[in-house]
Amino acid sequence: MEDSVDVQSAMKQRAPAVPEKNPGAISAQEHALKMKTENLNLWYGAKQALHDASLEIYDSSVTALIGPSGCGKSTFLRCLNRMNDVIDFVKIKGEVRLDGEDIYDKDVDPVQLRARVGMVFQKPNPFPKSIFENVAYGPRIHGTASNKTDLEEIVVKSLKRAGLFEEVKDRLDEMGTGLSGGQQQRLCIARAIAVNPEVLLMDEPCSALDPIATAKIETLMDELRESLCIVIVTHSMQQAARVSQRTAFFHLGKIIEVDDTTTMFTNPRDVKTQDYIMGRFG
Repeated sequence: MEDSVDVQSAMKQRAPAVPEKNPGAISAQEHALKMKTENLNLWYGAKQALHDASLEIYDSSVTALIGPSGCGKSTFLRCLNRMNDVIDFVKIKGEVRLDGEDIYDKDVDPVQLRARVGMVFQKPNPFPKSIFENVAYGPRIHGTASNKTDLEEIVVKSLKRAGLFEEVKDRLDEMGTGLSGGQQQRLCIARAIAVNPEVLLMDEPCSALDPIATAKIETLMDELRESLCIVIVTHSMQQAARVSQRTAFFHLGKIIEVDDTTTMFTNPRDVKTQDYIMGRFG
C-alpha cells in the first residue's frame, strides 16, 4: 500500500469533476437504500471472519470497502450475493437485505439472486467462448431474450455500456480469452450487466490491470452508477477517493467507520481509520 495518501490530489483527479459542496454525501433523501446488513457474522470453521457487520448501501452510488489484507472486505462482499454458500464450512448469522427482503431466506433462489446482484472478480475470468457468447451467456440461461434479435441487441448494448463495443465489434466471434487484460475485465463487466442487475459487486477489479486499463474501468464505474448500485473492494486509497461516494473501513473483521468518502478521507472520526489512511499500517 502507498506510504501516504494525498486525498485532495486524488479527489481532484476524479472524473467528472467533484462539486465543492460535500460531493460524497449520501442520504436517504438523495438516494434510496438498496441493501442493508445487520449484525452480520461469519465463521470459516472455528475462525470468525466478520463481527456484527452492519452497513447501509445506497442505490445509484459507489460504496468502497477499504482496509488491510485479511480484514474481511472480500468476505463481506461475497455475503451480498451468497457466494459464500459454495463453501461447506462457512456459517453465517445476521441479516442481509435487498430492497427489504432477506436474501438468506430459505425461499430465495441463489441463482436468481445473483442475476440481481452481479459480481466482477479480481482476476478477469472470461469463459472459453467467443466474445458474443460470453455476454449472451446470462440472458440465455435466465431466458431474458425471446429470440436471436433480442439477444443480439442485449449483447451489443451490454458491450457498449461496458465501453468495449467499438474495440471488438468486428471480432465478436473471436475468443474472449484472446483480449487484453483490461478488455477481458470489461468483457466480464459486460457479461455481468447483460442480465440487468440491480447491484454490481467488484472485488479489486483493477488490481491486475495497468494504469490505462484501470482508468477505463474507473470511468466505466462512474457511468454505470447512474443506473446501478456498485460496491467495490479496493486496496487503493486513491481509487476509493476517485470512484466512491461512500466508504466503509474494515479492520479485523469489524466495520470501524462508515461515512461519505470526502469526510472519511479528510476528517475520519476513528484513530484506526486515520492511521490506515495515512499509511501507518496495512
